[in-house]
Amino acid sequence: MIDAEKLTEEFGCLVFNDKVMKDRLPKDIYKAVHKTIEKGTHLELDVANCVAAVMKEWAVENGATHFTHWFQPMTGLTAEKHDSFISPTEDGKVIMEFSGKELVKGEPDASSFPSGGLRATFEARGYTAWDPSSPAFIKDGSLYIPTAFCSYGGEALDKKTPLLRSMEALSREAVKMLKLLGYADVNRVSTTIGSEQEYFLIDKEDYKLRKDLLFTGRTLLGAPATKGQEMEDHYFGVIKPKVSAYMHDLDEELWKLGIPAKTKHNEVAPSQHELAPVFETANIAVDHNQLTMEVMKKVADKHNFACLLHEKPFEGINGSGKHNNWSVCTDTGMNLLDPGKNPGENTPFLVFLMAVIAAVDEYAPLLRLSVASAGNDHRLGGNEAPPAIISIFVGDELSEVLKGVEEGNAYHSKGKVQMGMGAEVLPHFTKDNTDRNRTSPFAFTGNKFEFRMPGSAVSVANANIVLNTAVAEEIAKIYAKLEGVEKDKLNEKIAEVLKETLVAHKRVLFNGNGYTDEWVEEAAKRGLPNLKSLPDALPYFKEKESVDLFTKHGIFTKEEIDSRYEILLENYSKSIHIESLTLQEMAKKDLMEGLIAYQSDLLEEATGKKALLGEKSATFEIETLKAIDEAQGKMSEAIKKLAADTTVAEGKTEVLDQASYYQKTILADMDEVRKYADAAEALVPDSYLGYPTYGQMLFSLR
Repeated sequence: MIDAEKLTEEFGCLVFNDKVMKDRLPKDIYKAVHKTIEKGTHLELDVANCVAAVMKEWAVENGATHFTHWFQPMTGLTAEKHDSFISPTEDGKVIMEFSGKELVKGEPDASSFPSGGLRATFEARGYTAWDPSSPAFIKDGSLYIPTAFCSYGGEALDKKTPLLRSMEALSREAVKMLKLLGYADVNRVSTTIGSEQEYFLIDKEDYKLRKDLLFTGRTLLGAPATKGQEMEDHYFGVIKPKVSAYMHDLDEELWKLGIPAKTKHNEVAPSQHELAPVFETANIAVDHNQLTMEVMKKVADKHNFACLLHEKPFEGINGSGKHNNWSVCTDTGMNLLDPGKNPGENTPFLVFLMAVIAAVDEYAPLLRLSVASAGNDHRLGGNEAPPAIISIFVGDELSEVLKGVEEGNAYHSKGKVQMGMGAEVLPHFTKDNTDRNRTSPFAFTGNKFEFRMPGSAVSVANANIVLNTAVAEEIAKIYAKLEGVEKDKLNEKIAEVLKETLVAHKRVLFNGNGYTDEWVEEAAKRGLPNLKSLPDALPYFKEKESVDLFTKHGIFTKEEIDSRYEILLENYSKSIHIESLTLQEMAKKDLMEGLIAYQSDLLEEATGKKALLGEKSATFEIETLKAIDEAQGKMSEAIKKLAADTTVAEGKTEVLDQASYYQKTILADMDEVRKYADAAEALVPDSYLGYPTYGQMLFSLR
């Protein structure tokens, strides 16, 4: 256990961070590494050799015997191959070695990872390349080196490479804009994110008995418990001792790895919780979130829990998201999304705010696509998550600021409003300049935007790639209209361009309740897309506007876009295919066996009662038998249809056609099976079922 007084010393103790580099590397080498990180300059081999030697020495001191290039392929997970530091000597001994070449480059087999046609099976060579901007760390006796992953031809096969490209694109366009506005000292702009991670904890033994959770991550059948979340007593409620112990150990493990875990609490649904970190540079934040999910599962196992990261593990209660808090900061310490005391007069803020508004409106289908998955599509649009329609909440003060921009009137801040609680003993404090709107997919929350649509299981790299690139494009458009304008006319031109941009894109602004049917109707009138599933959204990825956006800014090549299109559709279809097979097996075996056994016992009981008490007895048993038999018969027919339609789906060869069929037909078939399975389950005592019920999983922690 980490002593509170030693926390500052223990934090990041397993990370080859800036402090370690500064203490251990020669000054010239340290400066060279920083130059690479800050300016993107090439790292010379002699510098890499020195860093590798020092990194190995530090890793061995901390118990590491192996190293691995840690990367993020298109599986959505992370990948690693471990090599030891040992090198045999002529006398039969070994020495510990690690070269600069081993540090900067690895050669995993690229043919066994999803490539969407970029690589054939026989074209196996791929490369991992060290990302010096994300610090190496030690886990389970290995030195983990964050890396990018590409094919032999240089095509990106991962999520890190396009994320880094998008960060550079936004920085490039933002720096140009800021210099035009008079901020000559700004040389780099970084996007920062904080990813709030929601998750469920259930008993590990219960988890092992649920084939659907094991194979798919979500429950495919299960009657609701008699209590759900309707009492609203779990949100921010007292944390159970077993869960608190888990959270404590999780914090310790994350802190050792330099992950700034900050907030922990119970979420809305029973057995649901949340962890939120401090903001970090986007690249490091994405790496840390991937690592957080791995550590969550590992620590849960030690506490006899299963950590569920699926977006909708339980029907009828809230699913889990990963709110992406996004902001833009300069290397001079300025947050470009901070309105300041007078937002109506804060030109950089207004320019970047308008660029974000235009980006979200113009590229809404791509933002929707960036969070689309077989799991997240179940969550979006429910009462716990934003709708699939993308809109922006800006709050009352910014609405007034934008009204002033459109009307050409200067907005003057009313200043901070004192909040009084009506009891003298309570302190007075100032209200924030905006309320919170949890129904909004993209909400301004003071000095950042909270993108609430990402699902809990996925990497947030995709969302930030699209967001960074779209905002970079809109900044470039604004810059093109301002470039060359005489200095004494620049402010007037800026006001004109901001008004023009706002008028063109204000349809995306909405401060109301995003859960209502009225908003769906209003959004349709405004022309806002409502893309409810991945097959609905993905075709936008290959449209000319999207291809032009990504290729212009060097994020993806046309071939990389095509490959991701194939990968996403294949993954979607495979996920639902596995769900279909799992549901059929559970319904025909685990549930049906219990139904038959219970009916047999009921029949025996009814027969005995009638023999002893007469024909008018055994009413309960007979009515229950009839109800189970009816549900069982309808479930059997639904299973037959699901099986037949799944066979049809398997035979489809065009990826979009297949994915659409899974979405429209197979999911509907699965819902039909579940309807009758859940009806039958509700009639059967728990002891007859081959799996734990919702009530057991959500409310009883062994």
